[in-house]
Amino acid sequence: MIGRVSKGFVLALALIMALTACGGNSQEDPAPGASDGAAGEKPSSLIIATGGTAGTYYPLGGGIANLIQDKTGTGATAQVTGAAVENMRLISNKEVDLAITQGDIADYAAKGTEMFSDGAVANLQAIGALYQETIQIVVTEKSGIASVSELKGKKVSVGAPGSGTEVNARQILEAYGLTFDDLNTERLSFGDSAKKMQDGGLDAAFVTAGAPTAAINELAATTGIRLLTIEDDKMKAITDKYKYYSQQVIPPGTYPKQDAEVKTVAVKAIMSVRSELDAQLVYDITKAIYENTEPLIAINAKANEIQTDKALEGISIPLHPGAEKYLKEKGVVQ
Repeated sequence: MIGRVSKGFVLALALIMALTACGGNSQEDPAPGASDGAAGEKPSSLIIATGGTAGTYYPLGGGIANLIQDKTGTGATAQVTGAAVENMRLISNKEVDLAITQGDIADYAAKGTEMFSDGAVANLQAIGALYQETIQIVVTEKSGIASVSELKGKKVSVGAPGSGTEVNARQILEAYGLTFDDLNTERLSFGDSAKKMQDGGLDAAFVTAGAPTAAINELAATTGIRLLTIEDDKMKAITDKYKYYSQQVIPPGTYPKQDAEVKTVAVKAIMSVRSELDAQLVYDITKAIYENTEPLIAINAKANEIQTDKALEGISIPLHPGAEKYLKEKGVVQ
């Protein structure tokens, strides 16, 4: 009898082990919000790559860091960086965990094109879209410049070296038959561009950021500025060739003494993430961002555009599984 019981016990145990190895529990529904797949990294504190202090990324990134701390219990800090392009390299090197970037720059990074021709960022994934980033072409009032075509021979900042703004400037100038060689170019951050324009050392600057932008706002109030409109035919040439651009109107009154609307182009600011992060953690982060926009709107009105139903706009890179799960629950991802 003992032998038969022992033999039966061994057979039962073997059957249980076989079922477990084959995923015997795979038909059970996961708990709401549970992560799919193997657990990833769960840092005790997250670093969010943003941009310079004079732009939109840094203050908004600080607000998102606070949200993550409050809603997920995981520490988070916003880090000042050189913005979109540098942020992709920081993700690639695992020096940061999340990063705000432009949708076009994320596309270049994932595909290994443009400034990433030396190698694609293999661990880059998306949480979702945040807001429209407006390409603002700012000239001083006293410069007399009325069109992008008149930038030829002028002293123009085309953005920080290797920045998304620099690529935007090149692509817009291309529609006007101009290159950087036709301008006296400088590569400066938004804040440094504004300061140099205020001091009379620059005629114009390209700024890619949510409007209103702090650096431009201050310049408008102190020095006086004009924002250049992109003409309809040039707008069509830009948006036909580069699909990540869309037309954007800067309404009157966005800046001091701005009486008329300004037509320009925009790209999406997106929140990206390292693929190595745990799916449940990223699910919680995604939920925190899209369901708690009030404190972000208090920081910058552009946060009004952070909406679940717009989360896929401008996104060409893969979603992180945690973000995908959240957006599936909201019916955004099918």
